[in-house]
Amino acid sequence: MGETIALTAADDHVLTGYRAGGNDARGGIVIVQEIFGLNRHIRRVCDDFASAGFLVVAPSYFDRIGQHLEFGYDDFEGARAAVRRLTDDWTMLDTQAAIDAVRVTGKVAVIGYCWGGFIAYLANCRLEVGGAVSYYGTRILQYLDEVPRAPMLYHWAELDKGLPLPDVARIEAARPEGTHCIYRGAEHGFNCDDRASYQPDAAAQAFERTVSFLHAHL
Repeated sequence: MGETIALTAADDHVLTGYRAGGNDARGGIVIVQEIFGLNRHIRRVCDDFASAGFLVVAPSYFDRIGQHLEFGYDDFEGARAAVRRLTDDWTMLDTQAAIDAVRVTGKVAVIGYCWGGFIAYLANCRLEVGGAVSYYGTRILQYLDEVPRAPMLYHWAELDKGLPLPDVARIEAARPEGTHCIYRGAEHGFNCDDRASYQPDAAAQAFERTVSFLHAHL
């Protein structure tokens, strides 16, 4: 459904992206990958949001360190090592490049998963967006000194071992202006149908809530 495109960041770094949807869409979305790369699941996520009426681009953040870099869901060490090589400045530059690519539709939201959920939060704090959605963004806890500037929707998993409910409560207490949704019985990664933790009911409900959020703010 989508296509591979080239994006150019403000520091002249050229990265690939996956684009789905048309310029006549009702709004733009930037999809931010998990730590595993711009893989087939993330491309399917783009297709899903394009089918819901949005213009979507997912930038390949790992292009900063290697072309076509992806990791299997069992290679946590390799994926985490790759993420550690990226700086916040780089991720914001690449997110902005993707925002610019979908700005033709008007307002833009950033949606991220896992590590990407944190990037979506950070983009809402540092960049001009119409809103942001974070799926189980574990590193948000370390950035609570930065404040989102646009509406924010958070999806949390009740059984997330990387971000247990007491930590979720800390984030919710610090960011009460956001909308926080907890999915009972769900684990980290519940949205990804390529992972053992996939929970279709939670994924469907989160998608519906996200589309409603986008309709309200884009």
